[in-house]
Amino acid sequence: MEYGPNRPLYFLREVYLFFIFIFTSTIMLLCKYRIVQCRFSLYRCVMRINFELLDIRAFLAIYDIRNFRLAAEAVGLSQPALSRRIQALEASLGAPLLERSRRGVSPTTIGRELEPLLRRVISELESSILASGDMGPKQHGRITIASIPTAAIDFLPRVIQEFNQLYPNIRFRILDLSSNEGLEAVASGEAEFGINILGSTHPDILLTPLMIDPFVLVCRRDHQLAQQATVSWADVTEHRLIGVSRESGNRFVLDNALAQNSIQIRWAYEVNHVSTAMGLTDRGLGASILPLLAAPLKSNQNITAVPIIEPKITRTIGLLQRRGAHLSTAARVFRDRLISKWPEEV
Repeated sequence: MEYGPNRPLYFLREVYLFFIFIFTSTIMLLCKYRIVQCRFSLYRCVMRINFELLDIRAFLAIYDIRNFRLAAEAVGLSQPALSRRIQALEASLGAPLLERSRRGVSPTTIGRELEPLLRRVISELESSILASGDMGPKQHGRITIASIPTAAIDFLPRVIQEFNQLYPNIRFRILDLSSNEGLEAVASGEAEFGINILGSTHPDILLTPLMIDPFVLVCRRDHQLAQQATVSWADVTEHRLIGVSRESGNRFVLDNALAQNSIQIRWAYEVNHVSTAMGLTDRGLGASILPLLAAPLKSNQNITAVPIIEPKITRTIGLLQRRGAHLSTAARVFRDRLISKWPEEV
């Protein structure tokens, strides 16, 4: 984005307005829990917030790792210094964020609610700094993506690998979530954008279709159907089949299409994760019914995919973004690169 001759002033105004938003949101959340005193209404709270970004980083490190010693190493502090940072943050917010016990450390209710907001403080600040200049190989920052697991197995890591060769200092946080959870992560702002199955809608989400992904028979190369150019569902149902859990978005799409065509499948195995299905397939225990995008054909030479027709069942994959959300320069560049790679996968 070009800001013109007043670009530095525009950038400072963006950062200022963003922190006003964060301050107001934090006040409203703390008022909700009656942690600070409110006068007249929810929006008029008296509170003093005085903490540093390193305090937030310390809290998020413990939130992710759930161990003080390892979290201290992750942020480059001693364990006592990390503890002081957490104490300072809790004192500023007027509420305990972490519960310490013999079993370890876990976030409190207010800690869990504040976590996405505080994570966004860090992410948006890095994004604003990135947006103030052109994207270059020495740029730092982090991109948070909510992806369905089938896209995160092979496709997404390959695009990230290429991207990091150009921008080695850009870090990634990948939320490999179910389709419904991924939708909520983007809507809440926890993720900058998402890769998801298009179907469910949300008033705050923009959907961009990218590809049609067919369901295929994934089997070993020595399987009876492996050499066929195509197979029908009647052919497939004669063999031992491996399917994903009924809670999966893929299973929902598949079951609906099969029911509409009066096709019944007796699954020999049902699993929660595609990696488990591929382990069973690789052992020759059966063949999996999976979206083509989920089939690890490039990483496992013993596996092949056979198109299933009569009928051909597909799902639509696309990008999710919040309406009106401003992507950081790094996220925008990565998103555009991601879109450019999709045609290679169809």
